[in-house]
Formats: sequence, structure tokens, C-alpha cells
Amino acid sequence: MALKDLTTVLYDVDDHVATVTLNRPERLNAFNETMTLEMAAVWREIREDNAVHAVVLRAAGDRAFCTGMDIQEGPWWTKKGIWNQEDPGVLLGPRKQLVWKPVIAAVHGMAAGGAMYFLNECDVIICSQDATFFDPHASGGMVSALEPVGMLARNIPLGDVLRWALLGNDERITAETALRIGIVTEVVPREQLWPRSAELAAEIASRRPEGIQGTVRAIWESLDQTPSMAQRIGLSYAQRGNRGGGPAHDGVNRQPRLR
Repeated sequence: MALKDLTTVLYDVDDHVATVTLNRPERLNAFNETMTLEMAAVWREIREDNAVHAVVLRAAGDRAFCTGMDIQEGPWWTKKGIWNQEDPGVLLGPRKQLVWKPVIAAVHGMAAGGAMYFLNECDVIICSQDATFFDPHASGGMVSALEPVGMLARNIPLGDVLRWALLGNDERITAETALRIGIVTEVVPREQLWPRSAELAAEIASRRPEGIQGTVRAIWESLDQTPSMAQRIGLSYAQRGNRGGGPAHDGVNRQPRLR
């Protein structure tokens, strides 16, 4: 898929920062089959483009970051045989697409249910003061499994994840609570959300990309490993990623030697 043909996502690169904007505001940025395929194409482009050092993920419109799957269009994968069906959410986040470039998520308004497919795989999540996080699955009599499991992998407390998943639309996690339990790392006024996310991405993008990407990969891959294996693989990444950079690019802050 050529990125010039995108219809549900906006994509731009400037000064080593890629900005990805979910662009279905009339549907509260709910994802459909088209968006999942377009997001997969965007992540592939980001992964292969060495000029991209960091990413901002945000959403158009005033009301929502994302409200999960577009239930008006419904599931599109059921036409496949049962053993050929896969979770469509794996196309939405960067990690399943083997993107090791840091992603800053900027959340405003509603972040509901399947929005966690995006957020659970982002490196830094900030939100505006009007952000609310909730899971409508229980209110619709549906199983909520993949999104809360992803939250647990981020070390969100079990009790908070269970409240979020079991109380449905009646449990709204505010921006302040999201900060307290670790869903987000910073809360800003709405008008500062996009500038602040761009500022964070630009700061990270100014670092040596090999060092940053090796750090991201080592941390995320450690989640699937035993502690001892994570330490061993992390050491190998440090040895590979810190080699041969030269004095100006080896990741070490060198001070001039006094004579």
C-alpha cells in the first residue's frame, strides 16, 4: 500500500520525527479494516525509513483518541475459517510490527476498549486533562481479554485493570487516575498536548538512533523472557549497539581532557 493513498491515517515526517494521526474523527477514530491495513503500512514505512528516529501517535477531532473497533461496520475477519482468524489488533501497534523506534502517544478525549491496542505498545503515553479511559466490552456483554492483558504487561495494577474491564462504560479512569496508576506519565492542558508530545519526540530523536532503538528493543523483548535471559540478551544488545560509534556518536558524553 502506498502511503499517498492513506484515507484513515495522516502521515508526516519532519526533522527525524514521524507524526501519525488517526483520522476518522466522524467515527471517533474507531478502527475498521481499512485503518488496520493502513496502520500496518505506516509501521512498515517507519521501520524501514532510517530518517525516522522517533514517532508521535495522536488523533484528529475534538472528542476521542480512539473508541476501539467501529461496531457500525462490525468484525471483518469472521468470513475467514476459524483457524485462519487472527486478532486484527496486532496490526495497530508498533511492537507487533517489529518497530523499535520510540513512540510517544498523545491521548485526548475518549480512549475506549480497543484503543489499548495502540497504547499498550507505545513507549511514552501522555494525555490531556480531558482524557478518559474506559472499556465498553462488559456493557455490551462481550469478553474483554486482549486489551486488559496488554495493560497487565505494562504493570498496571491488577485491581485497576479488573475495575476497568468489568464495569464497562460505568468505570471512567480520569487523567489524574491514569497518571497515578501508570497508564500515562504526564498530564497537560489540552492546548499543550500536541506541542508537548512533539517536544518529547524531538528530544529523543536528537539522540544517536542506534542507541535509542537498541534500548527500546531490549526493554520490550525482556517482557517475554526470564530475568536471567533478559539480562543476557540485554548485554548482547549493549555490546552490539555501543560498538564502533566513534567519539562523536558512541553514546558517551566525553569531556575535553585538561592539559
